Amino acid sequence: MEYVYSALVLHAAGKEITEDGVANVLKAAGVEPDMARVKALVAALDGVDIEDAISKAVAVPAAGPAPAAPAGGGETPAAETAKKEEEKEEEEVSEEEAAAGLGALFG
Repeated sequence: MEYVYSALVLHAAGKEITEDGVANVLKAAGVEPDMARVKALVAALDGVDIEDAISKAVAVPAAGPAPAAPAGGGETPAAETAKKEEEKEEEEVSEEEAAAGLGALFG
């Protein structure tokens, strides 16, 4: 993942994404670059519009297992529904904040 991040750093700085550039960013971060991976990354990004790729990227939230039904009565269905709606709103805010943070990072 650090290889992709190094390419994004170069892009954000307005620099050309080259093998030497990616290797230098990795070295500056304390990572010993694997030149085969660097070459593969640079080759894969050749001709790719990174701005377009970033704008089309979609954050997919990780879906966890469905919560188990409470044993012995639990909450009323109305209370459970209200609680789920609050949790959903909190998740939506978190996703929006995450998207805003990515936009600030790359834009």
